[in-house]
Amino acid sequence: MTQRKFAIVTGASTGIGLEIAKLAAQDGYDLLVAADTPLVDASSALQGLGAEVATVEADLSTEQGVRQLLDAAGGRTIDVLVANAGHGLGRDFLGQDPAEWRHVIDTNVTGTLLLVQEVGRAMAARGAGNILFTGSIAGFMPGAFQAVYNGTKAFIDSFAEALRNELKDSGVVVTTLMPGATETEFFERADMLDTKVGASEKADPADVAKDGWEAMKAGDGHVVSGWGNKARVAMAHVTPASMLAEQHRKMAEPGSDE
Repeated sequence: MTQRKFAIVTGASTGIGLEIAKLAAQDGYDLLVAADTPLVDASSALQGLGAEVATVEADLSTEQGVRQLLDAAGGRTIDVLVANAGHGLGRDFLGQDPAEWRHVIDTNVTGTLLLVQEVGRAMAARGAGNILFTGSIAGFMPGAFQAVYNGTKAFIDSFAEALRNELKDSGVVVTTLMPGATETEFFERADMLDTKVGASEKADPADVAKDGWEAMKAGDGHVVSGWGNKARVAMAHVTPASMLAEQHRKMAEPGSDE
């Protein structure tokens, strides 16, 4: 009997990651899902979809957490890696605790790269595999009052495109999903519920996940989820950075929801 396909999805307790995990299960993948919070909701939501689901609660901002996740794969061939784990952080940079912004960088950038490098090496060695990053349209905008988060997403958007080029003849396909504001726990965890963007209507994570999963299956390099976000990215390419920062301030400054 042929072994079923196998996918790892990080940041899978809720939101986009959970919805991508559901799509993977429906497409016949067994799953290893990871998050830094208990996965009770995720595992129960995935169990009825015919997939074998293993869950790991690990802090992917640390090398130890990344190793814990990889060890849980048990040496199984990883067909798809969904690098979705990410943290936000609102408020003014000078007022933030260094431990908080370092955790954002370590989760969104350092831990992601440690995981992708290890899995990517194995994929390249056998000449097959897909890596799906969750980037963000935030990477196109200087993020006043969300400066570190937007900076990490600019890094991921750029890094993923570069890695895709490096692997273009390897059989490994890299895709970046770039959503805008999405209805997840992100804004609560980032302390942004009193901001205009935190209080506004947001995209359905199931729709965002479908855009990313379909783009990955098609072998696309990236997809901006939602027509409004496509327009924002197009405008960002021709708008001065100072103006983009001011626009972002109006969306993300504390108290801007009033």
